[in-house]
Order: sequence, then structure tokens, then C-alpha cells
Amino acid sequence: MVLMVEAPLEFIRPREPKPPWLKVRAPGSANYLRLKDLMRERRLHTVCEEAHCPNIGECWHRGTATFMILGDVCTRACAYCAVAHGRPDAVDLAEPGRVAEAIEAMGLRHAVITSVDRDDLPDGGASIFADTIRQTRARIPGCRIEVLIPDFQGVERSLLTVLDAGPDVLNHNVETVPRLYRMARSGGRYPRSLELLDRSRQHRPEIPTKTGLMVGLGEEIEELVSVFDNLREVGVSILTIGQYLRPSPAHAPMVRYYHPDEFADLKRLALARGFAHVESGPLVRSSYHAHEQADAFDAARR
Repeated sequence: MVLMVEAPLEFIRPREPKPPWLKVRAPGSANYLRLKDLMRERRLHTVCEEAHCPNIGECWHRGTATFMILGDVCTRACAYCAVAHGRPDAVDLAEPGRVAEAIEAMGLRHAVITSVDRDDLPDGGASIFADTIRQTRARIPGCRIEVLIPDFQGVERSLLTVLDAGPDVLNHNVETVPRLYRMARSGGRYPRSLELLDRSRQHRPEIPTKTGLMVGLGEEIEELVSVFDNLREVGVSILTIGQYLRPSPAHAPMVRYYHPDEFADLKRLALARGFAHVESGPLVRSSYHAHEQADAFDAARR
């Protein structure tokens, strides 16, 4: 007797081919390989690699990368994210110095520093963010530093620890619309993310705040516009909007691809609400063209 087991539809349905505007050249330039060696030599992680970013070839070729501190294992298991989750290793107190050394070796004028969620730590890793900012400042005083931080479980003192170290841009991604938080963001809370962005503006109003959204998870345009309004209410200046790409069949399903014209429409709707700069496109990620985004913000502020 042979048992017939019916496979879930998502495994037997042919994968929808990517549209042409999402196809990128495989990485392999000399500068890409140089940066890869640099990261391995200094035992550093990048969100470019861990999150399977489609722009890694372009960004690394241009000498830009987003450093991921506090290890490469996240304490949360967000349904959209390719970063490994589980029990993280102990904090590496020498990591901030190695990041600063790498930024100096790369000659960066704009560095982006992010992390996994570390809900196992009393301060969520805020002190390591602050130390990385300070050590980078000491080595390269002219380098602009952008931090992409987790929500620190809403602990205000952790946020203030990062802000008081003096980053040039404070980024925290809301990722999606409130209705989809329960499905997409393990441990995340939409009101908590808005509160963090608002607290940042109130405590250090001279530091611009930034956030990012993914589309393609099943949100409606009206829901996105409502998020735009919420973000402006808490003073967010820079917004990024990009296409969600499902890392594997185990992750949240992608509902649809947005056309580049739709991204242009979203940018128009966001700019009409007063954002200083909006980066919107299929391949846009939170740190994509981060240097140019900050430059555009500075120009708009002048």
C-alpha cells in the first residue's frame, strides 16, 4: 500500500518569475571581492549579506556597506526577514573597534550601522551602538554616521543612549502597515515604533529621523497613505519604500509585485505630505543610496 501525501500548494505551484525591473547583475567586481575579504578578515557582519539584499553587488562595488553589529543571530523571528534567529552569542565588546577600523579602511564618508534584535540584553544593545558611533567618530571625524536601530522593546533610556552618542541620522523601520504587524513582525508593535521616532525628535530634534516600508505583503494603498500621515505626525523626514521579496517558502508570502510606476505614485503621495526626501522603487532598501538620501535631506533643509 502506498500512502499519498498531498504537498502544500505553495510548494507545488510554480514560482512567479521576477519582472525585468527586479533583475540585477550577479556580484563579482574587484571592489566587491575586496570588501568581502575585508569583512571576513575583521570578522564583521553586514545586513547586505545576512538579509540577501539584491543591491549588494552595486553597493559593494561603490564601496558602501551596512554594518550589522551585535552578531548575526536575531532574538525575533519576523516572517519577512532572512536573518537567522535563535539564541545569540555573547556580546563582542571589541566589535565597535573593528567596525570603526573597517569604515576607516574603506574611506567612507557616510556609514550605516544596524543590528539584529537583542531582546536578551538589558539595554537591547544600545551601549554597543553608542560605542561604535564614538569609536568611528574618533577615527574618522568627517564621516557621517547613520544608525538603523531596533525598537529596544520601547525602553526609552536605550534610545537616549544611542542619541546621546550623536549619530547624524536616526533610522528605525516601521516595515509595514499596522494590520499586518501580527503576521509580519514578531515582537514588533506599530505604536511602539511611532513612539520611538517621536521620542527621538523630541530629545534630539537636530538629528533627522528616517524610516522604511516594504510593499507587496497585502497592504492597501489607503493603508500606506495612513502610515505616511502617521510618520509625518511624529516628524519623520526621510522615507524609503521598496518591494518585499520572499527569502524562502518558509517566509511570509508575497502577494504581488508593484510596478515602477506605482512606486512613483507612492513617492508623489509621500512628498505631498511633507517628507524632505523619499526614495521609492522596486530595489530600494533602507540603506540603499543612504549617502545620497542624507545629502538630499541636507539640501532640502537649507
